[in-house]
Amino acid sequence: MKKILLPSLVCLLLFACHSNQGQSNESNTDNPEKDKKISKRDKSITAANSYNDLFFDSSALVSFIAGNKVSDSVARRMTSFYNARNYQYAWFSSNGMTEQARGFWNMHNYQTTYGHDSTLKDKALQKTMDDLVAEDSLTVNASNKTFLNTEFKLTQHFILYALNNIEEGYLKRKEMERFVPRKKEDALSLADSLINKKHKDNKYYEDVNDAYKALKEQLKTYAAIVKNGGWPVINVPAKQLKKGTNSPGIALLKKRLQLSGDLAGADTSQLFTEELSAAIGNFQLRHGYTANGVLTDDQLKDMNVPAKERLQQLLINMGRMQWMIDEPKGQMIVVNIPEFILHVKDGKEKVFDMPVVVGKEGHNTMMFTGNLSQVVFSPYWNVPPSIVKKEILPAMNRNPNYLEQQHMEITGNEGGLPSIRQLPGEKNSLGRVKFLFPNSFNIYFHDTPAKSLFSKDKRAYSHGCIRLSDPVKMANYVLKDDSKWPPDAIESAMNSGNEQFVKVKNPIPVLITYYTAWVDENNQLHFAEDIYGHDKSITGKMFIQAL
Repeated sequence: MKKILLPSLVCLLLFACHSNQGQSNESNTDNPEKDKKISKRDKSITAANSYNDLFFDSSALVSFIAGNKVSDSVARRMTSFYNARNYQYAWFSSNGMTEQARGFWNMHNYQTTYGHDSTLKDKALQKTMDDLVAEDSLTVNASNKTFLNTEFKLTQHFILYALNNIEEGYLKRKEMERFVPRKKEDALSLADSLINKKHKDNKYYEDVNDAYKALKEQLKTYAAIVKNGGWPVINVPAKQLKKGTNSPGIALLKKRLQLSGDLAGADTSQLFTEELSAAIGNFQLRHGYTANGVLTDDQLKDMNVPAKERLQQLLINMGRMQWMIDEPKGQMIVVNIPEFILHVKDGKEKVFDMPVVVGKEGHNTMMFTGNLSQVVFSPYWNVPPSIVKKEILPAMNRNPNYLEQQHMEITGNEGGLPSIRQLPGEKNSLGRVKFLFPNSFNIYFHDTPAKSLFSKDKRAYSHGCIRLSDPVKMANYVLKDDSKWPPDAIESAMNSGNEQFVKVKNPIPVLITYYTAWVDENNQLHFAEDIYGHDKSITGKMFIQAL
């Protein structure tokens, strides 16, 4: 991947009033009625408490609006949006695109591909964003005009998206201004504000976003738990909490599971019961473990995560679900990275779920949207240069016969590095089939000979691509509308040893997500490990941390 590093030309412009004193930034109009619809500038937001670390001079927004002939209605919304942020960047921080920018751009891409909103089509912005999302190292300077223009363009498109694609009244202006966090807040106070807000027209955003609504319901439960002091910490080894034992630790365990809703009733005894074993199984299921009713020390660590941290996790994921793509009318494939599960949907109906292996830390599977458009049977594996350099060449130095043993061959040389591919066959790392949805990260679905990994609860082992536990099922589903590819033809092509590309008649949208908290179709709340540290990064920016 490319690397961009922009030199720091000037110090951050933290407050527009330093260079713009006396200039009004709260309105583009002298009409008092229109001014009522513009938020006042929030000067309580400073470099010390802001969500992002970049600010810009308000005059830049005035120039953008004039130079791009932005309509009055959108201009007022943009002014209001940045007044509420005290002219803090929304879509970029000093170390690159924010998670919110990626979330919005996923939604934007889906709309421009499958929707009918022509106002969002912008070839220049599309090219800029295609380049930016592919960067794995990006430093942004507050005064760089290119980034500032992209910042404004994204805000303009965000406002257009909301106005054109969300039913009128269900997303209020002030709520829209908080889609991107503005400053550090106390988690419990933020939860209370979301839970207790009232609208005169009785229209709420959660009513047009089911996933967000389900998490908000859970927020009420967890806010109450935090207000009441949280849950007890279980400070005994897991081996002491098993069938046949009787101890004070078991009473604490019961109270802990009662508070999270895993154990019904009010049993306070110190005896390990069958009901407790079932409750442990439910907790395990909701936290990504095999539900066998037998606790491990790692699972106890999950159980001992403070209730306030779980509350923060709910708030972070509600923020992510704000960017949830509207339920499609047709097919969609969704992979939730921390869940290690691929979901195939048709509208609101679930077709099937499938365990997957995702990228290990340092080889992160990225969040993006794509279109599954090709199936490749008996594929070659063109080994990425990074793997050639870090893994293949050292292996060749240790063993001169390594390439032959791994059914690999050198096909050329590029930049002093050999180009290596692995032949189709049993040892091929991509297995017998791969599924392409072109993207900037060279990520795709594929089979794998390493089947044992699917028996593990945590499945982050790949170099970034997504390995499927049942590629035959996926191939039959993707090609089900093509009469040329009945199951026997698919099976034959997968085992032929001859690479073959097949175009999918009706490309299927693919959405790669990162939710560490969600509610399933059975109204069960799930938590997953923050495998890439995205939650940790946002927590430090979004919440006031206790000293």
